[in-house]
Amino acid sequence: MATYQNLLSGLEELGIHKMQEYLDTYVNLVNNGEKSFTQALEELVEIEKKENQKRRDLANVKVANFPFLKTFDDYEFDFQPNINKKELLELNSLGFVDKHENVVFIARYQTYFITFENLITQLKKAIQENRLENRLKFYAKYRVLIIDEIGYMPINQDTANVFFQLIAKRYEKNSTIITTNMPFSKWGEFFGSATLANAVLDRLLHHSTVISIKGPSYRLKDKKLLFESNSKEG
Repeated sequence: MATYQNLLSGLEELGIHKMQEYLDTYVNLVNNGEKSFTQALEELVEIEKKENQKRRDLANVKVANFPFLKTFDDYEFDFQPNINKKELLELNSLGFVDKHENVVFIARYQTYFITFENLITQLKKAIQENRLENRLKFYAKYRVLIIDEIGYMPINQDTANVFFQLIAKRYEKNSTIITTNMPFSKWGEFFGSATLANAVLDRLLHHSTVISIKGPSYRLKDKKLLFESNSKEG
């Protein structure tokens, strides 16, 4: 019994927590002759490895500033039948990250998520505090930068120029993903300069995959079904 307690204490001291949960089960399996000691140890190690990977994944999500975790398993492809499912699933291999291409779904790379509105707010603040270069370096360093909802807020010429500087710093060095409901034909109007918009798009669209999603809002699909159900009942 003392030896068993020493083993538990040793595992605790080494930070091997998941293995402790399954230790009794595998001791019984070994004692009953259902598994060899080597098999039991190998499976316990595999359990701990999976738990460590799970913790790393959660830590990466936190560092990346994602508001929540979503995976391909969560996505209902039937809701958007016009999407090329095969193309999206190929992106899951993450080969585009090594090629510095610009449409991404994330796993195990140094990643940062930010809305365009928050990004612009942070860049404006950096300009006022005379630390713009440091802030640009911060956003430029991530292997994958996700900028959500471009086009929802107006920007002035100075802000547009700073945004271009960020895209230029990342061009062919790291991967960037953007989401927008604004067609490319409107970017010149949004940036206040067709030349600047073309310069941004040139760097974003080179080495990129453009995925156009048409149809109703995925976020509102459940509300719509509820509304339709209530309408029929009424």
